[in-house]
Amino acid sequence: MTAFSVLPETTRDAVVAALGNKVLRVSIAFGEVTVHVAEADYHGAALVLRDTLGCKFEQLIDLCAVDYSEYSDGTPDGLRFCVVCHLLSVSLNQRLRLKVYATDDSSPMLPSVTDVWSGANWFEREAFDLYGIVFDGHNDLRRILTDYGFVGHPFRKDFPRTGHVEMRYDEELGRIIYQPITIEDRETAPRVIREANYGGLQ
Repeated sequence: MTAFSVLPETTRDAVVAALGNKVLRVSIAFGEVTVHVAEADYHGAALVLRDTLGCKFEQLIDLCAVDYSEYSDGTPDGLRFCVVCHLLSVSLNQRLRLKVYATDDSSPMLPSVTDVWSGANWFEREAFDLYGIVFDGHNDLRRILTDYGFVGHPFRKDFPRTGHVEMRYDEELGRIIYQPITIEDRETAPRVIREANYGGLQ
């Protein structure tokens, strides 16, 4: 923390005052403030955090998604898909983590914040591509890392390690084709077998 950084408690208090009843939970861990808001309040909260004098989070540093389906402790609301925004106030030299959960696990959708921070454009496309979260209001929501014929969303915890289909170039047809998986699922980590008293240890 630099000499000019705002204390996390100051940031927390300013955020809570600005968002009011939009705050579901707020915490400080490792000197960083995290605030949770509901899906219905997400876009409005983004505008407040950008424009309120004590907040002034003018810049979106990162936006990513998380699939909590295999976390042992789950999530406080029992929801699977979460979007996390990392925000920076250049003018006040403070940072904030904004978290929101999609309420529909089977078809996750959240409002787009591209009209609040234009830098969210490609980040939202990445979250859509890898996790299948649809961002309502995004004007160009299409895959950004996988190819156009890709089936599924590869960062979901239930996505098969080998994928659903494989792609290859067919010499006879002179084009890319998709076909059923021919890769065998196998264990790649070597097994280590040691004697019971290996190295003199019991």
